[in-house]
Amino acid sequence: MRFDSETAGRMRHAAALKRAAGVAVSTVVAASTIGLLAPEVLGFFQNDEEELSRLETALLECVQRAERDINAERFGYGAPTAADCKAVVGLDRCGRPIYQSMELGNLKHARALACMQDILKELWPGPVSIEQRYRFYRNAKVLETVSREQEKRLLDADCAEELRGTIKPDVVLHADRHLLRAILILDLKFPCSGSGKPKWTEYGDKSAYAGSSQGRIYQEAFGGTALMISPTGIFK
Repeated sequence: MRFDSETAGRMRHAAALKRAAGVAVSTVVAASTIGLLAPEVLGFFQNDEEELSRLETALLECVQRAERDINAERFGYGAPTAADCKAVVGLDRCGRPIYQSMELGNLKHARALACMQDILKELWPGPVSIEQRYRFYRNAKVLETVSREQEKRLLDADCAEELRGTIKPDVVLHADRHLLRAILILDLKFPCSGSGKPKWTEYGDKSAYAGSSQGRIYQEAFGGTALMISPTGIFK
């Protein structure tokens, strides 16, 4: 992969910032999981395994900290029980139940993404999109952004039915200014039990992507590798 002078400069600048600021990571893993699952990302870091491992460790710490802190704030102990997860804590505007597992997931997402945004500003050399909604025309292989204003109107219009056919990855990491392409897509997963390997959401029969998983659609839409990041690690 070749980079323009600005991108290469940003890569050197990001590394210098990290060294100067002494970015707080507890350890540097021997081999990057991202590098193993998405080798093209290692190439983006000019095969510097240590730099990619530092980024990976910092992002994972954001997710693990969000898991610990939200659980402590809500329960004062470890992972919630099965009963805690299944508890109904309210109704959405369409009258559907809001389970505590959903509420906890939303809180942990927000906490982790705020932390990851700061990390990515310093350690990711290219542009970053966080919680950006897109409309993906799968048959035509066309992807377009949905503005925040459009998203709000769609959500308010018909209990989100108008959002059919849209996707909203948590983090999209771009290699250059082409913001409709990605080198890596990260989706945060917070299983309510706090253990086990996370799973990609499978689209239902009424979806525009019936029979496919989130991960597959993300990769089709953006052309990059889609990975899940959870408190227990990073998975494909």
